[in-house]
Amino acid sequence: MSLRRSRSTAVALVTLTTFADIVAYAIAIPVLPDLSRRLGASPATIGLLFGSFGFTLLTVSIPMGAVSDRVGRRLPLVGGLVALAAATVLFAFAGGLPALFAARLVQGAADAITWVVGFALIADLYAPEERGRITGIVMSGTSFAVMIGPSIGGWLYEIGGPRLPFLAVAGFTAAVAIAFAWVDLPHERTAREAVPIHVVIRTPAIAVCAIAVVAGAATISMIEPMLALHLRALGVGPARIGAIFGVGAVASTALHPFFGRLVDRWGARRLTLYGLVAAAVSVALLGQTWSFQSAMVLFVFGAASGALVITPSLAYMGEATSAAGFGSFGVAYGLYNMAWGFGLLGGPALGGVLYERMGFARLTMAWAPSLVLATVLLARVQLQSFQDPALKEPV
Repeated sequence: MSLRRSRSTAVALVTLTTFADIVAYAIAIPVLPDLSRRLGASPATIGLLFGSFGFTLLTVSIPMGAVSDRVGRRLPLVGGLVALAAATVLFAFAGGLPALFAARLVQGAADAITWVVGFALIADLYAPEERGRITGIVMSGTSFAVMIGPSIGGWLYEIGGPRLPFLAVAGFTAAVAIAFAWVDLPHERTAREAVPIHVVIRTPAIAVCAIAVVAGAATISMIEPMLALHLRALGVGPARIGAIFGVGAVASTALHPFFGRLVDRWGARRLTLYGLVAAAVSVALLGQTWSFQSAMVLFVFGAASGALVITPSLAYMGEATSAAGFGSFGVAYGLYNMAWGFGLLGGPALGGVLYERMGFARLTMAWAPSLVLATVLLARVQLQSFQDPALKEPV
């Protein structure tokens, strides 16, 4: 099979797509606050600017997944990458806050499209017993992007000013878009079909997977800022806190492919259950952190637990969709992305409120049962197939 029609080429391009998306998001962390202040933004406005990303991510994920089930994966992926490149260029040349908000909203929509349609394409091309390995490869690339994105953004900002980081990412993203337009996607294993969105969402295994994703995403996004606050209260400096998160990112990057192979051997559901239990234990243990050294060890365990939730749950969403007899992987992964977005938005907000009232140790002990509850729900649900053709009427 030629390189242009290879499944491996498609996987490589999906990995580069999610890598570009994460780097585009990550470079905003050191750049946007300073750029916003220069344009006269208050701290509250800067917070709204960062939060606007989540608005379009939540509203676009499922509709664009449904569109890709109808029209195919290539056109939405190319469109999402073009939108991401346009958003980064708009960031570079924004002359006022309205332009920054427009860029951030478009960036959120592009994130929704690229992630949802990218993983739907993987589900199209690979059998359930192969998806874990492929998902692990893609997630390893995204973890690497999380690790280096802020550094790249800060370094390019230092040498070329606020425009250079965005223009560099825009150029890289445009190149990936051209590659996706060029590649001849191989024949899909599963025929796509227009299954009503409500039927997909109401499938028990798919719905419970989404609940587990909300719990996992909320936990990950809550721990990072709350642990940093706790460590500062213990007298740990910013450099050491950064080292803790950096080592955790390295561990996550290395473990995603390993967990993906375990998924193919032991099953996505079982590994997701193990991940949720490990996450509950790691959250409770992190609350007992007493020093830099203890935080380093326990956070690496927490990062490994997070990877053990993410990679298997991504594979399980595809498995649950296949078992139900659907080809609507776009809708299913749209729901996954939406659940992830809810967790990212709600986790830090709820964690901050509880931290102020309970402190870090009590917060983590109160949080762990939510992961146990998600584990119980996932353990009880059964994969099932819908045979009624009336359920598969066009959306």
